Amino acid sequence: MTDTTNSTDTTNTTEATGQTDESDGAAEARDSSSRTPSRRSLIGWGGAGLALGAAAAGGAVAMTRTGDDAEPTAAESGAAVAFHGVHQAGIATPVQDRLHFAAFEVKTEDRAEFVQLLKDWTAAARRMTAGQAVGEGAYGGLAEAPPDDTGEALGLKPSRLTLTIGFGPSLFGKFGLESERPEALVDLPKFAGDNLDKNRSGGDLCIQACADDPQVAVHAVRNLARIGFGKVVVRWSQLGFGKTSSTTPEEQTPRNLMGFKDGTRNIAGTETDRLKKFVWVDSEGPSWMTGGSYLVARRIRMNVETWDRTSLQEQEDIFGRDKGEGAPVGKAKERDEPFLKAMKPDAHVRLAHPDSNNGATLLRRGYSFTDGTDGLGRLDAGLFFLAYQRDVRQGFIPVQRSLAIDPLNEYIQHVGSAIFAIPPGVRDTGDWWGRALFSEEA
Repeated sequence: MTDTTNSTDTTNTTEATGQTDESDGAAEARDSSSRTPSRRSLIGWGGAGLALGAAAAGGAVAMTRTGDDAEPTAAESGAAVAFHGVHQAGIATPVQDRLHFAAFEVKTEDRAEFVQLLKDWTAAARRMTAGQAVGEGAYGGLAEAPPDDTGEALGLKPSRLTLTIGFGPSLFGKFGLESERPEALVDLPKFAGDNLDKNRSGGDLCIQACADDPQVAVHAVRNLARIGFGKVVVRWSQLGFGKTSSTTPEEQTPRNLMGFKDGTRNIAGTETDRLKKFVWVDSEGPSWMTGGSYLVARRIRMNVETWDRTSLQEQEDIFGRDKGEGAPVGKAKERDEPFLKAMKPDAHVRLAHPDSNNGATLLRRGYSFTDGTDGLGRLDAGLFFLAYQRDVRQGFIPVQRSLAIDPLNEYIQHVGSAIFAIPPGVRDTGDWWGRALFSEEA
Protein backbone atom coordinates (compact mmCIF):
# COMPACT_ATOMS: atom_id res chain seq x y z
CA MET A 1 0.00 0.00 0.00
CA THR A 2 2.97 2.26 -0.35
CA ASP A 3 3.52 4.77 -3.12
CA THR A 4 7.28 4.40 -3.26
CA THR A 5 8.60 4.99 -6.77
CA ASN A 6 9.72 7.80 -9.04
CA SER A 7 8.85 8.27 -12.69
CA THR A 8 11.64 7.85 -15.25
CA ASP A 9 12.01 7.18 -18.94
CA THR A 10 11.48 3.55 -19.86
CA THR A 11 13.58 1.29 -22.07
CA ASN A 12 12.17 -1.96 -23.44
CA THR A 13 15.00 -4.50 -23.37
CA THR A 14 15.42 -8.15 -22.55
CA GLU A 15 17.76 -7.33 -19.66
CA ALA A 16 15.00 -5.22 -18.08
CA THR A 17 13.15 -8.35 -17.18
CA GLY A 18 15.89 -10.93 -17.38
CA GLN A 19 13.95 -13.37 -19.51
CA THR A 20 15.57 -14.78 -22.63
CA ASP A 21 14.17 -13.78 -26.00
CA GLU A 22 13.71 -17.39 -27.03
CA SER A 23 10.51 -19.39 -27.27
CA ASP A 24 10.77 -21.88 -24.42
CA GLY A 25 7.38 -23.52 -24.53
CA ALA A 26 6.55 -26.88 -25.96
CA ALA A 27 10.09 -27.73 -27.07
CA GLU A 28 11.53 -27.10 -23.62
CA ALA A 29 8.71 -28.98 -22.00
CA ARG A 30 9.46 -31.96 -24.23
CA ASP A 31 13.14 -31.72 -23.29
CA SER A 32 12.31 -31.62 -19.62
CA SER A 33 9.88 -34.49 -19.87
CA SER A 34 12.72 -36.79 -20.81
CA ARG A 35 14.38 -35.93 -17.49
CA THR A 36 11.23 -35.99 -15.40
CA PRO A 37 11.09 -39.10 -13.17
CA SER A 38 8.47 -41.61 -14.26
CA ARG A 39 5.35 -42.45 -12.32
CA ARG A 40 6.84 -45.81 -11.41
CA SER A 41 9.81 -44.19 -9.66
CA LEU A 42 7.82 -41.40 -8.06
CA ILE A 43 4.70 -42.97 -6.60
CA GLY A 44 5.25 -40.58 -3.70
CA TRP A 45 4.23 -37.67 -5.91
CA GLY A 46 0.64 -38.79 -5.64
CA GLY A 47 0.61 -41.21 -2.72
CA ALA A 48 -0.90 -38.80 -0.23
CA GLY A 49 -1.41 -35.45 -1.95
CA LEU A 50 -1.86 -32.28 0.06
CA ALA A 51 -5.35 -30.88 -0.37
CA LEU A 52 -4.74 -27.22 -1.11
CA GLY A 53 -8.00 -26.51 -2.92
CA ALA A 54 -9.28 -26.72 -6.46
CA ALA A 55 -6.78 -25.90 -9.21
CA ALA A 56 -5.41 -26.25 -12.75
CA ALA A 57 -2.41 -26.42 -15.13
CA GLY A 58 -2.59 -25.72 -18.87
CA GLY A 59 -2.95 -27.13 -22.31
CA ALA A 60 -1.32 -24.74 -24.77
CA VAL A 61 2.12 -24.17 -26.19
CA ALA A 62 4.25 -21.25 -25.06
CA MET A 63 4.40 -18.11 -27.12
CA THR A 64 7.55 -16.66 -28.61
CA ARG A 65 8.49 -13.55 -26.70
CA THR A 66 11.18 -10.97 -26.06
CA GLY A 67 11.71 -9.58 -22.62
CA ASP A 68 8.97 -10.07 -20.05
CA ASP A 69 6.13 -8.20 -21.69
CA ALA A 70 3.44 -10.47 -23.10
CA GLU A 71 1.73 -9.07 -26.15
CA PRO A 72 -1.85 -8.01 -25.30
CA THR A 73 -3.29 -10.52 -27.74
CA ALA A 74 -1.12 -13.24 -26.24
CA ALA A 75 -2.23 -12.34 -22.72
CA GLU A 76 -5.86 -12.42 -23.75
CA SER A 77 -5.42 -15.84 -25.35
CA GLY A 78 -3.85 -17.28 -22.21
CA ALA A 79 -0.40 -17.76 -23.72
CA ALA A 80 2.68 -18.79 -21.75
CA VAL A 81 5.40 -16.70 -20.14
CA ALA A 82 8.98 -17.86 -20.74
CA PHE A 83 10.33 -19.89 -17.81
CA HIS A 84 14.05 -19.51 -18.57
CA GLY A 85 15.95 -16.27 -18.04
CA VAL A 86 18.60 -14.34 -16.14
CA HIS A 87 15.97 -13.42 -13.53
CA GLN A 88 12.99 -15.43 -12.36
CA ALA A 89 9.68 -14.66 -14.02
CA GLY A 90 6.97 -13.29 -11.72
CA ILE A 91 8.94 -10.24 -10.57
CA ALA A 92 9.16 -7.71 -13.42
CA THR A 93 6.66 -9.75 -15.46
CA PRO A 94 3.39 -7.91 -16.25
CA VAL A 95 1.25 -8.59 -13.19
CA GLN A 96 -1.40 -11.28 -13.66
CA ASP A 97 -4.89 -11.16 -12.14
CA ARG A 98 -4.64 -14.01 -9.61
CA LEU A 99 -2.24 -15.26 -6.97
CA HIS A 100 -1.63 -18.38 -4.90
CA PHE A 101 1.28 -17.88 -2.52
CA ALA A 102 2.54 -20.67 -0.27
CA ALA A 103 5.27 -20.86 2.36
CA PHE A 104 6.77 -24.27 3.17
CA GLU A 105 8.71 -25.86 6.01
CA VAL A 106 11.46 -28.31 5.07
CA LYS A 107 11.08 -31.66 6.86
CA THR A 108 13.85 -33.71 5.30
CA GLU A 109 17.34 -33.58 6.81
CA ASP A 110 18.89 -35.22 3.75
CA ARG A 111 20.61 -32.59 1.61
CA ALA A 112 20.68 -34.83 -1.48
CA GLU A 113 16.96 -35.50 -1.11
CA PHE A 114 16.23 -31.79 -0.85
CA VAL A 115 18.38 -31.00 -3.89
CA GLN A 116 16.50 -33.66 -5.86
CA LEU A 117 13.25 -32.00 -4.78
CA LEU A 118 14.44 -28.66 -6.19
CA LYS A 119 15.28 -30.39 -9.46
CA ASP A 120 11.90 -32.13 -9.57
CA TRP A 121 10.12 -28.85 -8.76
CA THR A 122 12.01 -27.09 -11.56
CA ALA A 123 11.05 -29.77 -14.08
CA ALA A 124 7.40 -29.58 -13.00
CA ALA A 125 7.39 -25.76 -13.05
CA ARG A 126 8.93 -25.74 -16.53
CA ARG A 127 6.11 -27.92 -17.81
CA MET A 128 3.24 -26.19 -16.01
CA THR A 129 4.28 -22.69 -17.10
CA ALA A 130 4.34 -24.00 -20.68
CA GLY A 131 0.78 -25.27 -20.25
CA GLN A 132 1.67 -28.95 -19.94
CA ALA A 133 0.84 -31.52 -17.31
CA VAL A 134 3.32 -32.68 -14.69
CA GLY A 135 5.32 -35.83 -15.45
CA GLU A 136 3.36 -38.36 -17.48
CA GLY A 137 0.10 -36.51 -17.02
CA ALA A 138 -3.24 -37.02 -15.34
CA TYR A 139 -4.42 -40.15 -17.16
CA GLY A 140 -3.35 -42.92 -19.51
CA GLY A 141 -0.71 -44.46 -17.27
CA LEU A 142 -0.73 -47.32 -14.80
CA ALA A 143 -4.22 -47.86 -13.47
CA GLU A 144 -2.76 -49.18 -10.21
CA ALA A 145 -0.78 -45.98 -9.46
CA PRO A 146 -1.81 -42.38 -8.82
CA PRO A 147 -1.27 -40.16 -11.87
CA ASP A 148 1.59 -37.67 -11.87
CA ASP A 149 -0.72 -34.69 -12.41
CA THR A 150 -3.89 -33.98 -10.45
CA GLY A 151 -5.75 -33.22 -13.67
CA GLU A 152 -7.92 -30.22 -12.84
CA ALA A 153 -6.02 -28.12 -15.40
CA LEU A 154 -6.79 -30.33 -18.35
CA GLY A 155 -8.01 -28.20 -21.24
CA LEU A 156 -6.99 -24.91 -19.65
CA LYS A 157 -4.51 -22.51 -21.20
CA PRO A 158 -1.26 -21.49 -19.46
CA SER A 159 -2.89 -18.16 -18.49
CA ARG A 160 0.54 -16.47 -18.21
CA LEU A 161 1.41 -18.65 -15.23
CA THR A 162 4.68 -17.73 -13.50
CA LEU A 163 6.26 -19.65 -10.63
CA THR A 164 8.82 -17.89 -8.42
CA ILE A 165 10.75 -19.59 -5.62
CA GLY A 166 12.36 -18.01 -2.57
CA PHE A 167 14.49 -19.15 0.38
CA GLY A 168 13.67 -17.95 3.90
CA PRO A 169 16.18 -17.13 6.68
CA SER A 170 15.32 -20.34 8.53
CA LEU A 171 16.47 -22.49 5.59
CA PHE A 172 20.05 -21.40 6.17
CA GLY A 173 20.08 -23.12 9.55
CA LYS A 174 19.75 -26.43 7.68
CA PHE A 175 22.05 -28.43 5.38
CA GLY A 176 25.13 -26.53 6.61
CA LEU A 177 24.16 -23.34 4.79
CA GLU A 178 24.86 -20.85 7.60
CA SER A 179 27.82 -19.26 5.82
CA GLU A 180 25.77 -18.76 2.64
CA ARG A 181 23.01 -16.67 4.22
CA PRO A 182 23.08 -13.21 2.59
CA GLU A 183 23.63 -10.25 4.89
CA ALA A 184 20.62 -8.58 3.28
CA LEU A 185 18.37 -11.50 4.30
CA VAL A 186 17.72 -9.98 7.70
CA ASP A 187 15.06 -10.88 10.23
CA LEU A 188 12.53 -8.07 9.92
CA PRO A 189 12.26 -5.90 13.04
CA LYS A 190 8.97 -5.37 14.81
CA PHE A 191 7.16 -2.37 13.35
CA ALA A 192 4.64 -0.09 15.02
CA GLY A 193 1.17 -1.65 14.95
CA ASP A 194 2.31 -5.17 14.05
CA ASN A 195 0.04 -7.93 15.33
CA LEU A 196 1.68 -10.86 13.62
CA ASP A 197 0.24 -14.36 13.63
CA LYS A 198 3.12 -16.85 13.71
CA ASN A 199 0.93 -19.31 11.80
CA ARG A 200 0.81 -16.85 8.88
CA SER A 201 4.47 -15.81 9.04
CA GLY A 202 7.92 -17.10 8.13
CA GLY A 203 8.81 -20.19 6.15
CA ASP A 204 11.88 -22.04 4.84
CA LEU A 205 10.69 -21.72 1.24
CA CYS A 206 8.05 -19.88 -0.72
CA ILE A 207 6.36 -20.41 -4.04
CA GLN A 208 4.59 -17.47 -5.69
CA ALA A 209 2.19 -18.63 -8.40
CA CYS A 210 0.63 -15.86 -10.51
CA ALA A 211 -1.79 -16.43 -13.39
CA ASP A 212 -4.85 -14.97 -15.05
CA ASP A 213 -6.87 -18.06 -14.14
CA PRO A 214 -7.12 -18.84 -10.40
CA GLN A 215 -7.39 -22.55 -11.05
CA VAL A 216 -4.10 -22.52 -12.95
CA ALA A 217 -2.32 -20.79 -10.06
CA VAL A 218 -3.72 -23.07 -7.35
CA HIS A 219 -3.10 -26.17 -9.45
CA ALA A 220 0.57 -25.24 -9.74
CA VAL A 221 1.08 -24.89 -5.98
CA ARG A 222 -0.96 -28.02 -5.29
CA ASN A 223 1.18 -30.13 -7.59
CA LEU A 224 4.47 -28.78 -6.24
CA ALA A 225 3.28 -29.53 -2.70
CA ARG A 226 2.29 -33.00 -3.83
CA ILE A 227 5.72 -33.64 -5.33
CA GLY A 228 7.26 -32.49 -2.06
CA PHE A 229 5.19 -34.79 0.15
CA GLY A 230 7.36 -36.16 2.96
CA LYS A 231 10.12 -33.61 2.28
CA VAL A 232 8.28 -30.30 2.71
CA VAL A 233 4.93 -29.26 4.16
CA VAL A 234 2.83 -26.16 3.61
CA ARG A 235 3.20 -23.77 6.56
CA TRP A 236 0.67 -21.19 5.33
CA SER A 237 -0.79 -19.97 2.07
CA GLN A 238 -2.71 -17.04 0.66
CA LEU A 239 -5.03 -16.63 -2.32
CA GLY A 240 -5.17 -13.23 -3.97
CA PHE A 241 -7.30 -11.52 -6.58
CA GLY A 242 -7.44 -8.11 -8.21
CA LYS A 243 -3.81 -7.06 -8.51
CA THR A 244 -3.19 -3.86 -6.54
CA SER A 245 -0.04 -2.81 -8.41
CA SER A 246 1.02 -2.96 -12.03
CA THR A 247 4.41 -3.28 -13.69
CA THR A 248 2.88 -2.13 -17.00
CA PRO A 249 2.35 1.67 -16.91
CA GLU A 250 0.18 1.80 -20.02
CA GLU A 251 -2.47 -0.25 -18.24
CA GLN A 252 -5.09 1.35 -16.03
CA THR A 253 -3.80 1.61 -12.47
CA PRO A 254 -5.58 -0.98 -10.29
CA ARG A 255 -7.43 -0.07 -7.08
CA ASN A 256 -7.12 -1.59 -3.64
CA LEU A 257 -10.09 -2.56 -1.44
CA MET A 258 -10.17 0.98 -0.04
CA GLY A 259 -11.10 2.18 -3.51
CA PHE A 260 -7.88 4.09 -4.22
CA LYS A 261 -5.52 3.61 -7.12
CA ASP A 262 -2.40 1.81 -5.92
CA GLY A 263 1.02 1.61 -7.51
CA THR A 264 0.81 4.67 -9.74
CA ARG A 265 4.57 5.14 -9.60
CA ASN A 266 5.56 1.47 -9.40
CA ILE A 267 8.68 0.29 -11.23
CA ALA A 268 7.79 -0.86 -14.74
CA GLY A 269 9.02 -4.14 -16.16
CA THR A 270 10.65 -2.24 -19.02
CA GLU A 271 12.62 0.21 -16.87
CA THR A 272 16.06 -1.37 -17.15
CA ASP A 273 17.92 1.24 -15.14
CA ARG A 274 15.50 1.28 -12.21
CA LEU A 275 15.30 -2.50 -12.06
CA LYS A 276 19.09 -2.69 -11.99
CA LYS A 277 19.33 -0.02 -9.29
CA PHE A 278 16.47 -1.05 -7.01
CA VAL A 279 15.52 -4.70 -7.70
CA TRP A 280 18.29 -6.96 -8.99
CA VAL A 281 21.18 -8.06 -6.74
CA ASP A 282 24.57 -7.38 -8.30
CA SER A 283 28.13 -8.00 -7.13
CA GLU A 284 27.38 -7.21 -3.48
CA GLY A 285 26.86 -10.92 -3.08
CA PRO A 286 26.87 -13.63 -2.15
CA SER A 287 27.65 -14.80 -5.67
CA TRP A 288 24.76 -17.27 -5.77
CA MET A 289 22.32 -14.33 -5.41
CA THR A 290 23.63 -12.34 -8.39
CA GLY A 291 20.60 -11.66 -10.60
CA GLY A 292 18.20 -12.39 -7.76
CA SER A 293 16.18 -10.14 -5.48
CA TYR A 294 14.64 -10.01 -1.99
CA LEU A 295 10.95 -10.37 -1.30
CA VAL A 296 8.94 -9.05 1.64
CA ALA A 297 5.45 -10.56 1.98
CA ARG A 298 3.00 -8.97 4.42
CA ARG A 299 -0.62 -9.90 5.06
CA ILE A 300 -2.35 -6.58 5.82
CA ARG A 301 -5.84 -6.80 7.28
CA MET A 302 -8.11 -3.85 6.40
CA ASN A 303 -10.86 -2.73 8.75
CA VAL A 304 -13.10 -2.09 5.78
CA GLU A 305 -16.26 -1.50 7.84
CA THR A 306 -14.62 1.39 9.68
CA TRP A 307 -13.10 2.75 6.48
CA ASP A 308 -16.47 2.65 4.73
CA ARG A 309 -17.90 5.01 7.37
CA THR A 310 -15.09 7.55 6.93
CA SER A 311 -15.82 10.76 5.01
CA LEU A 312 -14.48 11.13 1.48
CA GLN A 313 -12.43 14.18 2.44
CA GLU A 314 -10.72 12.34 5.27
CA GLN A 315 -10.02 9.35 3.03
CA GLU A 316 -8.37 11.59 0.44
CA ASP A 317 -6.37 13.47 3.08
CA ILE A 318 -5.09 10.18 4.48
CA PHE A 319 -3.82 9.00 1.10
CA GLY A 320 -2.78 12.36 -0.36
CA ARG A 321 -4.60 11.63 -3.62
CA ASP A 322 -8.14 12.14 -4.83
CA LYS A 323 -10.27 9.02 -5.08
CA GLY A 324 -11.60 9.50 -8.59
CA GLU A 325 -8.68 10.44 -10.84
CA GLY A 326 -5.97 9.43 -8.38
CA ALA A 327 -4.21 12.78 -8.77
CA PRO A 328 -1.91 13.91 -5.95
CA VAL A 329 -3.05 16.87 -3.86
CA GLY A 330 -3.10 20.08 -5.92
CA LYS A 331 -2.61 18.25 -9.23
CA ALA A 332 -5.03 17.38 -12.02
CA LYS A 333 -3.80 14.01 -13.32
CA GLU A 334 -2.87 10.74 -11.65
CA ARG A 335 0.68 10.68 -12.98
CA ASP A 336 1.47 14.32 -12.28
CA GLU A 337 4.57 14.71 -10.11
CA PRO A 338 3.41 14.98 -6.47
CA PHE A 339 4.10 18.20 -4.59
CA LEU A 340 4.65 16.63 -1.20
CA LYS A 341 4.52 19.86 0.80
CA ALA A 342 0.96 20.44 -0.41
CA MET A 343 -0.11 17.28 1.40
CA LYS A 344 -0.65 16.84 5.11
CA PRO A 345 2.63 15.95 6.86
CA ASP A 346 1.38 12.44 7.63
CA ALA A 347 -0.30 11.71 4.27
CA HIS A 348 0.44 8.17 3.13
CA VAL A 349 1.92 9.17 -0.24
CA ARG A 350 4.16 11.77 1.40
CA LEU A 351 5.48 9.36 4.03
CA ALA A 352 6.11 6.54 1.55
CA HIS A 353 7.59 8.63 -1.27
CA PRO A 354 11.28 8.03 -2.11
CA ASP A 355 12.02 11.70 -1.43
CA SER A 356 10.99 11.08 2.19
CA ASN A 357 13.08 7.89 2.47
CA ASN A 358 16.50 8.67 0.99
CA GLY A 359 15.39 7.33 -2.37
CA ALA A 360 14.11 3.94 -1.13
CA THR A 361 12.11 2.36 -3.95
CA LEU A 362 10.23 -0.96 -4.14
CA LEU A 363 8.74 -3.02 -6.95
CA ARG A 364 5.32 -4.13 -5.73
CA ARG A 365 3.08 -6.99 -6.90
CA GLY A 366 0.37 -6.99 -4.22
CA TYR A 367 -3.09 -8.55 -4.38
CA SER A 368 -6.36 -8.05 -2.58
CA PHE A 369 -7.82 -10.90 -0.52
CA THR A 370 -11.03 -11.84 1.26
CA ASP A 371 -11.00 -14.86 3.57
CA GLY A 372 -14.53 -15.06 4.95
CA THR A 373 -15.25 -13.29 8.23
CA ASP A 374 -13.45 -12.87 11.53
CA GLY A 375 -16.23 -14.45 13.59
CA LEU A 376 -17.55 -11.05 14.64
CA GLY A 377 -19.45 -10.28 11.48
CA ARG A 378 -16.61 -8.37 9.85
CA LEU A 379 -14.92 -9.25 6.58
CA ASP A 380 -11.44 -10.73 6.84
CA ALA A 381 -10.20 -8.72 3.88
CA GLY A 382 -7.20 -6.65 2.91
CA LEU A 383 -3.98 -6.51 0.97
CA PHE A 384 -1.41 -9.25 0.50
CA PHE A 385 1.61 -7.00 0.04
CA LEU A 386 4.50 -8.31 -2.05
CA ALA A 387 7.55 -6.10 -2.58
CA TYR A 388 10.79 -6.92 -4.38
CA GLN A 389 13.99 -4.99 -3.78
CA ARG A 390 17.76 -5.18 -4.03
CA ASP A 391 18.30 -4.76 -0.28
CA VAL A 392 15.55 -4.86 2.34
CA ARG A 393 17.66 -2.71 4.66
CA GLN A 394 17.50 0.11 2.10
CA GLY A 395 14.00 -0.62 0.86
CA PHE A 396 11.11 -1.98 2.88
CA ILE A 397 12.51 -1.39 6.37
CA PRO A 398 13.07 2.40 6.15
CA VAL A 399 9.78 2.91 4.29
CA GLN A 400 7.80 0.91 6.83
CA ARG A 401 9.41 2.82 9.70
CA SER A 402 8.40 6.09 8.04
CA LEU A 403 4.82 4.84 7.98
CA ALA A 404 4.70 4.52 11.78
CA ILE A 405 2.77 7.83 11.98
CA ASP A 406 0.56 7.10 8.97
CA PRO A 407 -3.12 7.75 9.89
CA LEU A 408 -3.93 4.82 7.61
CA ASN A 409 -2.74 2.61 10.48
CA GLU A 410 -6.09 3.26 12.16
CA TYR A 411 -7.70 1.20 9.42
CA ILE A 412 -5.12 -1.52 8.76
CA GLN A 413 -3.05 -4.04 10.70
CA HIS A 414 -0.12 -6.19 9.61
CA VAL A 415 -1.01 -9.74 10.68
CA GLY A 416 1.43 -11.84 8.66
CA SER A 417 5.05 -11.35 7.61
CA ALA A 418 7.85 -13.15 5.79
CA ILE A 419 11.07 -12.40 3.95
CA PHE A 420 12.75 -14.49 1.27
CA ALA A 421 15.90 -14.44 -0.85
CA ILE A 422 14.82 -14.89 -4.47
CA PRO A 423 17.62 -16.62 -6.42
CA PRO A 424 18.34 -15.80 -10.07
CA GLY A 425 16.49 -17.40 -12.91
CA VAL A 426 16.82 -20.86 -14.44
CA ARG A 427 19.02 -20.34 -17.48
CA ASP A 428 18.25 -23.44 -19.57
CA THR A 429 17.01 -27.02 -19.46
CA GLY A 430 20.15 -28.14 -17.62
CA ASP A 431 19.68 -25.61 -14.83
CA TRP A 432 17.42 -25.82 -11.75
CA TRP A 433 16.11 -23.64 -8.92
CA GLY A 434 18.87 -22.92 -6.39
CA ARG A 435 21.66 -24.64 -8.32
CA ALA A 436 24.18 -21.88 -7.57
CA LEU A 437 23.52 -22.28 -3.84
CA PHE A 438 23.33 -26.05 -3.55
CA SER A 439 25.56 -27.40 -6.31
CA GLU A 440 29.15 -28.07 -5.22
CA GLU A 441 30.36 -27.65 -8.78
CA ALA A 442 28.73 -24.21 -8.90
